[in-house]
Amino acid sequence: MAVSGVLIAAAAASGSAAASTRASRPAARGAVTTTASTLPPIRHVFIIVLENESESTTFGPSTPAPYLASTLTSQGAFVPNYYGVGHSSLDNYIAMIGGQPPNSTTRADCPTWENMSPGTVGSYGAINGTGCIYPSTATTVANQLTDAGLNWGGYMDEMGLDPSREASSCPAPVVGQADNTEAAETTAPYDEYAERHDPFMYYDSITSNLSYCQQHVVNLDNLTTALQSVATTPNYVFITPDLCNDGHNSGASCAGPGETGGLAQVNTFLKSWVPKIIASPAYQQNGLLLITFDEAATSDASSCCGEIAGPGAAEPGGSGPGGGDVGAVMLSPFIKAGTVTQTAYNHYSMLGSVEDLFGLPHIGYAQLPGETDFGSDIYTNYNSSTCSAAFACGLPENSLSVPALASKAGTSDRIKLSLKATAASGNTIKSFEVDDENLSKASPSWASIASGTTAASVPFTGTPGDTYSFRVAATDSSGDTGRFASATTVFPSTTKPAKGRYKGPWKQVKHAKAWLGKAIQSSRKGASFALSYKGGNLSLIGEKGPRNGKLKVTVDGKSKTLNTHAAKAKYDQTLATFKVKTGKNTVKLTVVSGTVAIEGYGIVSRTA
Repeated sequence: MAVSGVLIAAAAASGSAAASTRASRPAARGAVTTTASTLPPIRHVFIIVLENESESTTFGPSTPAPYLASTLTSQGAFVPNYYGVGHSSLDNYIAMIGGQPPNSTTRADCPTWENMSPGTVGSYGAINGTGCIYPSTATTVANQLTDAGLNWGGYMDEMGLDPSREASSCPAPVVGQADNTEAAETTAPYDEYAERHDPFMYYDSITSNLSYCQQHVVNLDNLTTALQSVATTPNYVFITPDLCNDGHNSGASCAGPGETGGLAQVNTFLKSWVPKIIASPAYQQNGLLLITFDEAATSDASSCCGEIAGPGAAEPGGSGPGGGDVGAVMLSPFIKAGTVTQTAYNHYSMLGSVEDLFGLPHIGYAQLPGETDFGSDIYTNYNSSTCSAAFACGLPENSLSVPALASKAGTSDRIKLSLKATAASGNTIKSFEVDDENLSKASPSWASIASGTTAASVPFTGTPGDTYSFRVAATDSSGDTGRFASATTVFPSTTKPAKGRYKGPWKQVKHAKAWLGKAIQSSRKGASFALSYKGGNLSLIGEKGPRNGKLKVTVDGKSKTLNTHAAKAKYDQTLATFKVKTGKNTVKLTVVSGTVAIEGYGIVSRTA
């Protein structure tokens, strides 16, 4: 069994397995937290959103999209009762990532960009009023992932193809201006990006930080490179095809070479991209791919799942309570081929289900008590009661050993990462994926140290003063990859950490057995060192010996005297470790007697 990805496309899953309902969960103004103890260990979610088709058309006997309607549904779960939440497009996209309900402006696709007004927060976190640019008080699953130390990406087809029309990354709307991407270009270069299908552009919590937005909302072409390794693939990938590839346009409005638009072009697009996604290491390790449509034909304004109207639109579907039945398909090693479920879901369900997988609280209308999250009716190839809590059924179990302090492993900034994995019965371990993340950076991100290595250990050289998180996952002879095991190492600084201040006579000396080959010492009573920093626990690295004496250490106003005297000289010693809350802290060292020799300062996750 290859435990890794899940594909959700217009479809459903069957059987007696129950969906996960929220009716019994505690209500809170900000969010509802759910448990993921019975969910498969999915850590990469891929979502593809298509346009304007009813389930009966897409999955009917005469469908122009047989790859979606037949091939993919036979490989995973078909969800025929999956619903949009409004008409037209924009309101559905906004709901998918932030749980905000339709209002009269988003229902009209916001032809002129305008801020939400009055913009106050109502029940379930809904923003009151009309408009389409949501204030920073309206968060999204993207913001949640960032706050949780996870990564995300919005990949927009043809965005920036015509630079005079929009930028190729984060083309944030300008309030008061008309949306110039409402229609596709019918002359070269045939730019068919539509802002209203890019929900990230409508949340100030994303666009107000342009650099952050530009890093995360990019042209779809970038996804090919991102899929090359687990480390480079975001945990959450939202894909919007262009106006012809998503089926919105057809005929003369799809004027590019070879374009037809409609479901036929949807079929071509999916045949190109789905194989790339499901072949990626991230998907195969622990991914989910979801494919669905934003809304059904406008004649269908039906709803499900206890959807209620928001404060800005009495009828979210115009003529009815919802966006109609669009269907969805989900593919995953956690889903048995040919699964079908009759349980009803909608875009709020999808948002809540993604949040569940990453252990995030529900936001917006994902909190509605009638909403149902994906459960064992979808994940038919996963049994939490027979799988270990840490690892999925049949996968390699991984372990990683590194020194908590680099100075405990030697005197240099080079350490060894020891890798170990146990394969399930009948399999052998084939290779390891090893990544690192520098926790001392303002925006930590995973980077690959070794991919496909067969070695039992990997060397790593860190930057003195920084803290690194490491993770390893093994792949076995059947091609299955286990969940990451992780560990953390603090690399002590040099004798002179950034922003540290020495007072009195201190002298730097060299010694081969010292941390990084140096120490700074003083024999003058009252000589001191002071440092204010942002970070966590502090370890002092230094020397003990017959000439060494006492040192007073004051951390956040609390003092302790250390005796560094010893019968024989000892170098690269952990003199003491002080436990403090992560945040702003101060430390002061004062020589009390004898000689005090300091080699470095090990601060957990120091960022400033």
